[in-house]
Amino acid sequence: MSQRTTKATAKTADAAPEPTPRRGGAGWALLITSVAGFMAALDNLVVTTALPSIREDLGGALGDLEWTVSAYTLTFAVLLMFGAALGDRFGRRRLFMVGLTVFTGASAAAAMAPGIDSLIAARAVQGVGAAIMMPLTLTLLTAAVPAAKRGMAYGIWGAVNGLAVASGPLIGGSLTEHVSWHWIFWLNVPLGLAVLPLARLRLSESFGAGARLDFPGTLLASGGLFGIVYGLVRGPSDGWTGALVLTGLIAGAALLAGFVVHGTRAKNPMLPMRLFRSRAFAGINAASLLMFLGMFGSIFLLSQYMQGVLGYSPTEAGLRMLPWTGMPMLVAPVAGYLSDRVGGRPVVATGLFLQAAGLAYYASVVAADASYSSQLPALIISGIGMSLYFAPASNLVMSSVRPQEQGIASGANNALREVGGALGIAVMSSIFSAQGGYATAETFIDGLRPALVVGAFVVALAGIAALVVPSARRTAHAGTAEDPERALDAGPTAALETASPETAPPGVARLEAASR
Repeated sequence: MSQRTTKATAKTADAAPEPTPRRGGAGWALLITSVAGFMAALDNLVVTTALPSIREDLGGALGDLEWTVSAYTLTFAVLLMFGAALGDRFGRRRLFMVGLTVFTGASAAAAMAPGIDSLIAARAVQGVGAAIMMPLTLTLLTAAVPAAKRGMAYGIWGAVNGLAVASGPLIGGSLTEHVSWHWIFWLNVPLGLAVLPLARLRLSESFGAGARLDFPGTLLASGGLFGIVYGLVRGPSDGWTGALVLTGLIAGAALLAGFVVHGTRAKNPMLPMRLFRSRAFAGINAASLLMFLGMFGSIFLLSQYMQGVLGYSPTEAGLRMLPWTGMPMLVAPVAGYLSDRVGGRPVVATGLFLQAAGLAYYASVVAADASYSSQLPALIISGIGMSLYFAPASNLVMSSVRPQEQGIASGANNALREVGGALGIAVMSSIFSAQGGYATAETFIDGLRPALVVGAFVVALAGIAALVVPSARRTAHAGTAEDPERALDAGPTAALETASPETAPPGVARLEAASR
C-alpha cells in the first residue's frame, strides 16, 4: 500500500467519528427513549380536557386557548427535522439531553404560569425541546439495539407513544379534576429529572455522517406557518380585514412560497421539493395533513363540548373520549394484517372515509342535552377510522421514496401531521367563533356543528388524496431502490425490508415508521 493511500485512509477514518463505547444495554436505551417519547407525545393532547379549567383560572378568549395547544404543535412541527440534524452534527446523546432539559424546564414554567400569555410562551418552548428530543429517541435506540432485535424494540417504543396519545385526554382530565390543571405540566418534571442522569450514564454518543443544517429553510417554514396560524386565530376577534390579520396571512403565504422555492433550488434543503414529484409521496402526505387538520380541530372542540355543555367532569370527558383516542391500541394490529393482505392504499382510504363518517355522524347528534349513547357510535366509527389510517400510512410514506431518502420522508410526514394539527385547531375554531361562541349551550352548538361538518369534509378530502396514491402489484422485488413505488401495496413486511436503519440516511426520525 502506498504512502498516499495510507494517508487517504487515515484521513477518511478521521472524518467519520465513531460512536463511543456503549455504556448501557438495549434495555436501558429502550426505557430512556420510551419515557422521553411518552412525554413528548402526551403533551399533544393532554391539554385538551384541561382547557375549560385553564380558561376559568387564567382567563383568555378562544384564540388564547387555541394557542395553548397550537404553540406546542407548531414549534414541534417546524423544528422537528432541524432538531434531528442538530443531533447528527453535534452528537445525538448530547442534543437529546439538551432537548430533554429544555422540555422539562418549559414544563415547570407552564405549571407555574401566572397568566395565559406566559403559559402560551412556555408551551412554545416545550415544543422546541420536544422537536430536538423526539427524533433522536429512535436514532439512539437504533444505536443501542442489535439489528435482530430492533423490530421488537420499535414495537414497544411505538406502543408506548400510542398509549400516550390515547391516554392524553384521560390523564389531563384526571389530574385537572382531582389535583389541578398545573399538574398536567408538573408530571413531566420528575420524569425529565429522572431520565436526564440515566441518559448521561447509560446512552452512548453517536454522530451522523455529513449532517447539514438548513437555517434559511427553517426560518422560512417557521415564519410562514406562524403568520398563517396567527391570522387564522386572530381573524374572528380582530376582523379578517384587520391590519395584523392580513399581514400575518399575506406574509405567511409569501414566506411559505419562499420555502417551496428554497426547497427546489437549495443544495441541501430541509425538505426537498423534488420528493413531491412522486404521486405516491404527494398523495399520502396531503392525506396526512388533511387528516390531522380535521381530527385535532374536532378533538379540541369536542373536549370542551363534553365539559362546558354536557357537564361532564374532566375525568369523565377523558374516559368518554377513549372509544376514539384509544381505539388504535386494539385495531392497529388488524390494520397491519389487512395492509399485508390487500395493500396499504385501500386500508388508509377506508380509514379516512370512516373517520369522516364519524365526524359527520357526530355533527348530526350534537345537542345541549345529547346522551352519551347517542354519541358513542360516532366515537367508535372515528376511532376505527383513525386506527386503520395510522399503521399503513407510515408504510406508504416510506415505500414512496428511495431507501436513501426515507429519513427525509419520515421527518417530512411527521412535520406535516403536526402542521395539520395546528392548522386544524385554528381553522375549526375560526368556524366555531364565526357561527357561535361560549355564551350559552345553544350558541356553543351553533358553532360546533358547522365546524364538525367542515372537519368531516376535510377528512373526506384526505381519503380522496389517499386514493391518488398509485396502486402497485405485489412482486418479489417490491420496494427495491430501482422501483420504490412497487412496494406501495406490498405491506409492512416488504417496507421493513427496504427501510432498514442501515440504508436510511442519519437523522430526521428516519425510523419512526418502524413503530407502525
